[in-house]
Amino acid sequence: MKRGNLIDGKGIAGQIKDELKDEIQAWSAESGRRPGLAVILVGEDPASRTYVRGKVQDCEQVGIYSRLIRKPDTIEEEELLFEIHRLNEDPAMDGILVQLPLPDHISSDRIISEIRPEKDVDGFHPINAGRLSTGLKSLLPCTPHGILQMLKRTGISIAGKHAVVVGRSNIVGKPVSLLLQKEDATVTMCHSRTQDLAHYTQQADILVAAVGRLQFITAEHVKPGAVVIDVGMNRTPEGKLAGDVDFESVREQASFITPVPGGVGPMTRAMLLYNTVQSAKERG
Repeated sequence: MKRGNLIDGKGIAGQIKDELKDEIQAWSAESGRRPGLAVILVGEDPASRTYVRGKVQDCEQVGIYSRLIRKPDTIEEEELLFEIHRLNEDPAMDGILVQLPLPDHISSDRIISEIRPEKDVDGFHPINAGRLSTGLKSLLPCTPHGILQMLKRTGISIAGKHAVVVGRSNIVGKPVSLLLQKEDATVTMCHSRTQDLAHYTQQADILVAAVGRLQFITAEHVKPGAVVIDVGMNRTPEGKLAGDVDFESVREQASFITPVPGGVGPMTRAMLLYNTVQSAKERG
């Protein structure tokens, strides 16, 4: 069997950004304004600063107006909530994103729940999560939606397939399982404490690894010909970026596989732009 084909998340994200750029130009000409995204960065975490810089650059590329709001990590929760409330009322801002993680003295759940659901472009608000779980229209969480788009645009059929999701977070594991079910996949959810994990993962036509452990999924976990989606973002002892999947060994088993970096990450950022545009169009 030949080595698995790479799913080019960076390339697919580029296609989506090109589509959004055209859509934004048309919408802006009609509405007289550009979609707006507010990004709040608390503190000086190097990884968060890098992510935020990338998101601001993405906005510039497609024509979204972005506003970066930087706050010290000593900010009080009430002051951050005041900023959220101000942005909720700002007609120029269609989306509000609070870069996580936040300092320990601030409740991420409370901050996210105060963002208006229609401006929650991360798709984390409890109302958006509830609408997703009941099949109602909502802003979808970016990484799960990016995974779905990646599969579809690569021509991988989902209906009738057995998808196994390893990881049960509210950000990826739970919502991606719901989206795959909506596409008529049969979904099994596992996690790091699942006994005999390989018994389940070896049955997967589509395997999504979102457990947050370096190279946790190895060749013994993967059925020959499976599609493997690696959501992990970990660091090796040498400091290199690597996923939840042991890429080299698993690629020998898989029909398609996402690299890290260059796989799911760019798709997550592209879907953030997509959500901002959808929010702008809904708000008018």
